[in-house]
Amino acid sequence: MKDYKPRGKPARKGAIGGTLIGIFVGLLLGIGIAAAIAVYMTKSPAPFVDKTRPAARAAPAKAGGNLADAQAPGVPKAPERPRFDFYKILPGQEVPVSERELHAAAKASSKPGTLPKDTYFIQAGSFQNPAEADNLKAKLALLGLQASVEPAHLPDRGTWYRVRLGPYGQLGDIDRVRRTLAQNGVAAQMVKLKN
Repeated sequence: MKDYKPRGKPARKGAIGGTLIGIFVGLLLGIGIAAAIAVYMTKSPAPFVDKTRPAARAAPAKAGGNLADAQAPGVPKAPERPRFDFYKILPGQEVPVSERELHAAAKASSKPGTLPKDTYFIQAGSFQNPAEADNLKAKLALLGLQASVEPAHLPDRGTWYRVRLGPYGQLGDIDRVRRTLAQNGVAAQMVKLKN
């Protein structure tokens, strides 16, 4: 007859207590590491913050006129430069349009409030990252404005993605869209394409 009794060392009664202590220490160590990561993440810059240009965030403040009127009298005002540098990159193809030029073109046309046959766009931004351009397009869609993203291949600078609204032929449409953009903190520039 066979003897089925175990012949190894007898089980220690303290082994179960050591396992529970190990699990408890591991749990405390995991909580400590998670807390350290949470502190690090809250102290570092947020990855999903609106990264629009500073001029876009400052546009609503300028719209009130407080900053422009605060300049001391007798001090010459610095000439306003285009906010985007692609005007220098593509000379002869696109021309920035000022308020004066836009209203003068509307007065010179045959019908009041109608612009000449040139192609006018409102450019809300230009980005190297297509995701940023799509984000701005989505933001404009939430405002009820239909925009398009147009890639532009620039020599020595790569591909830029332009967010544009238009084309427009009526001065009233342009004023309405620009007013909506300014109220929502989007700095926009008028662009006329040469035909």
